Amino acid sequence: MGRAAPLLVAAIVALLLAAGDVDRTAPATDSGNLASESFAWDLPPGFPVPCVPADNPMSPAKVELGRRLFHDPRLSGNGELACSGCHRPELAYTDGRPRAVGAQGDKHSRSAMSLANVAYEVTLGWDDPTLTRLEDQAVVPLLNEHPVEMGVAGRERQVLDRLCADRAYRELFGRAFPGSSEPFTLNNVVRALASFERTLISGDSPYDRWAYRGEVDALAPQARAGARLFFSRRLACFRCHAGFNLSGPAVYEGSDVVEPDFHNTGLYNVDGDGAYPEPNTGVHRVTGRTDDMGRFRTPTLRNIALTAPYMHDGSLSTLEEVLEHYAAGGRRIACGPHSGDGRANPLKDPLLTGFELNEQERDQIIAFLHALTDERFIRTARRLASRAGS
Repeated sequence: MGRAAPLLVAAIVALLLAAGDVDRTAPATDSGNLASESFAWDLPPGFPVPCVPADNPMSPAKVELGRRLFHDPRLSGNGELACSGCHRPELAYTDGRPRAVGAQGDKHSRSAMSLANVAYEVTLGWDDPTLTRLEDQAVVPLLNEHPVEMGVAGRERQVLDRLCADRAYRELFGRAFPGSSEPFTLNNVVRALASFERTLISGDSPYDRWAYRGEVDALAPQARAGARLFFSRRLACFRCHAGFNLSGPAVYEGSDVVEPDFHNTGLYNVDGDGAYPEPNTGVHRVTGRTDDMGRFRTPTLRNIALTAPYMHDGSLSTLEEVLEHYAAGGRRIACGPHSGDGRANPLKDPLLTGFELNEQERDQIIAFLHALTDERFIRTARRLASRAGS
């Protein structure tokens, strides 16, 4: 996405409003319809209820519709790429690529983030503090043209007619939006996708069972040692990967209003003065402020062993490389006129000072990170994907 990205969502919503495709009122319900059924969250013990916007209340029918749409390539402009093509269930809803690839082969400048526990994120995407609603985020890949992702822009009616031709979708849209005279709208597609994504809750890893449920044997001794290192002042990994989602601030029903948190990990320093390669300049891409250069959102560490490669551009291939990067305090070799001067990025987070690890400690940290894999979550994700056509 280009520098004008913070204006993209607003522009798209304005266009949809002009076309009569956005209805900001909550859909009416019918007592005899699935949309009126009370939605029951399936949350891990101790997890808070996610926030749900008033104009898109949860319903079983809407979640089911969103599930099918998410896994259906017919939602893309050319009918060849589903949302799950860039958010693969078996990879904790990432795609295994350094950078995502769109329906027409366009390569995105950033990697596809995991959707695990996305309902709790303060902001969405890697670097946009203004993108806070799943409904607004879902519009971006559908209609984005720089690069083309789902490729729906200009083909909205074609895509909706394609879905409407399916009898199962006619029934599902009617159940999900019973009060609408025309349920087949792009706005309703977005509402259903957001509802489904809010249900992608991961909280049953060995670490969760050990830390939150008192299952003392759930975490192997090596992983327990790694946990102690992770939460130690010496490594201080927890200062960025904080909270129950291991991703910094979280929002949920009844939580305080919190500001999004972004960090510069010293990944690049192309000019010796802290610059990152275009177009991936972090929050700076949105604000234009020098001190926002290289600041990106901290991704969740849940299921991190499944989501390689790492960082916003997939430039680090393994967990071992990531650990080495942080142990070194970020990259120290600049390019351009200051090439080889060995200066650290002057804009990186001051807490990123580096640390020393022996081989045993390195293995313990890696063991802990692997213990954040939620096998139940992955099995459920695969099952949801296998039912995509049913």
